[in-house]
Amino acid sequence: MKPPRMERSRRGDRYMFKERTSWSKKIKEAIHPTPMKQRISSCLFKLKIQQRKLERTAYHMQERDQSLYGKCVLAVQGKNAELASIYANECAELRKMAKVVLHSELALEQVTLRLEAVQEFGQMAATMLPVAGVVKTLKTQLEGIMPEVSLQLSEVNETLEELSTEVGEATETTFDLSSSSEESQKIIQEANIVAEQKMKERFPELPPIPTSEARM
Repeated sequence: MKPPRMERSRRGDRYMFKERTSWSKKIKEAIHPTPMKQRISSCLFKLKIQQRKLERTAYHMQERDQSLYGKCVLAVQGKNAELASIYANECAELRKMAKVVLHSELALEQVTLRLEAVQEFGQMAATMLPVAGVVKTLKTQLEGIMPEVSLQLSEVNETLEELSTEVGEATETTFDLSSSSEESQKIIQEANIVAEQKMKERFPELPPIPTSEARM
């Protein structure tokens, strides 16, 4: 007589396989660490994927805004203050999210450029920590808008912070955290300035909303 066969749900199988894979990767990494250049290439690959996702989302948001903006204009022309106000508010909320997405896309572009320089010229010590700081900031600001992108950025940030630590230990370098933080903020602020300019170019100013008195 055969022993009773234990059944397990497909979901449980996937979960357990994922756990085993995760632990096996950690053990393998501890015994045979992946070369730094290869890990940087992996980070670059992941970041470029997220950058393209942000670019597509920004484009769709702009399309959606154009539709709402057109409806708002028609409502203003028809002196329907209530409807115009609804569309104007929707545009305003959408534009807040669009700016975050656009800003994140532009900041990630700067991050990838710096990581490509690290990959080509090996300037790890001066670049890695500020770049990790930018990724961490973007991860936080995208949590409520694009959580899947935020999750991927969290993984990249973890790898970059590990690389920063390893570079410091290997070169016996003491990082100036305040200087790294300043460089991260500089990248964030520069991306914000460009994002504001692009928002003005892509999203026209909303028309004045007629008052109820004007309609009467």
